[in-house]
Amino acid sequence: MSDAPEVKRPVVTPVRVVIALCLVAPFVAMLWVSSYAKVDPAFIGIPFFYWYQMLWVLISTTLTMIAYKLWQRDQRARKTGGKA
Repeated sequence: MSDAPEVKRPVVTPVRVVIALCLVAPFVAMLWVSSYAKVDPAFIGIPFFYWYQMLWVLISTTLTMIAYKLWQRDQRARKTGGKA
């Protein structure tokens, strides 16, 4: 047993805030329907309403991947005591 006091890490850290923003951004973008409920500008003949949503599929995938990698790094740092 160690006599050193146990240091509690804060639950809300800047990295976790970035993770949360990465995961919340797609929901906000898709729930704000009035921002993309229009036909113009069309992209290769596809109305804006459709291609905007398809673009967010790719953006959401990227943001989820970033959030996952940040979460893994955060968990590793917590296990090693923040030395990494």
